[in-house]
Amino acid sequence: MTDFDRGLTASGIADARILGRRMRETGLVPDQVLCSPARRARETCDHVLSSFSQPGPEPFFVDELYNSDATHYVDAIRAAAPARSLLIVGHNPMMEDLAYALPAGGDDRAMRLAAAGFPTCGLAVIRFERALSDLMPGSGHLDDFLRPERVRQ
Repeated sequence: MTDFDRGLTASGIADARILGRRMRETGLVPDQVLCSPARRARETCDHVLSSFSQPGPEPFFVDELYNSDATHYVDAIRAAAPARSLLIVGHNPMMEDLAYALPAGGDDRAMRLAAAGFPTCGLAVIRFERALSDLMPGSGHLDDFLRPERVRQ
């Protein structure tokens, strides 16, 4: 099986569903979703979105979110249709790179959690004052960081 075709494990499915419920409970329901076309990213996206009480947005599958660098992630975010909130379902190390590069600072607890590494099914909640089409490194504020072990609490 190729890396692209690798699916989620039972633990990955559980983490995605729990994360989706946690997102719903805290009002972190995105207006738009960009997702890697890799199978495990699509499955993560499906399980997260299925946890919302109302149907979530249809994901846009972006080839550049698989096997590219953080610059391509930033380009994909800038090119996305305007949205109040955007969920990116991608891969490490690019997700971790974004979580470190995009915020200039943030909530102390969130910053400590992010500094410990970006785990599978982690969620960095980054707020921007400007449109995402103007996205620049250091232009955001890390409001929260959910790790799988925190999600289960």
